[in-house]
Amino acid sequence: MATESFQLGSRSLNHASADTEAEYDRLRGLARQEAAKRGSCFDRAHQAYESGDGQRAHELSEEGKGHAQKMEQYNRQARDYIFRENNADGRVAGDTIDLHGLFVEEAEDVLEERIKAARQRGESHLHVIVGRGNHSTNHVQKIKPRVEQVCRELGLQYKTEENEGRIFVNLQGGAVHEMPPMPNYGGYPGGQQQHGGQHHA
Repeated sequence: MATESFQLGSRSLNHASADTEAEYDRLRGLARQEAAKRGSCFDRAHQAYESGDGQRAHELSEEGKGHAQKMEQYNRQARDYIFRENNADGRVAGDTIDLHGLFVEEAEDVLEERIKAARQRGESHLHVIVGRGNHSTNHVQKIKPRVEQVCRELGLQYKTEENEGRIFVNLQGGAVHEMPPMPNYGGYPGGQQQHGGQHHA
């Protein structure tokens, strides 16, 4: 499970209020704490094993597994919470999915589920908001390459939209010749809020 650090700061989630960001930070922070405890337990278990105390090594290993489970629970809560907030009715259009705030592996899982459901419903396309990487280390987009990989694996054609923080995916398998415009939803193009004229990712 991903344990990468994700500090929000300056409204890096698409639609988040201060309360939303605080709750998201709280959950991710708890996950990081559990990850640190897990690492400590596993390190001490290794030391105990090396010193010949197999019983203590086993106890510490089991304790570490417990912290790993809690870490996964907190990360799952954070994922579900921020995904619900960013994709609530009235915030994004029905043909759009917003992956802000998700770890790369989480974004991949959520996107695959959404593509499967959309194709079953006969939808023709999907706008995927991936962000520009403004709040990632060195401003490197992390989610976008994984979204492109998922599309390639599923045999779907895609194209980066005019706003480089969005990808258009053709769910019918054909080439992308032209894209329908992002709907003006909730007062913002595609439901994405703008602050100072820039999209935040």
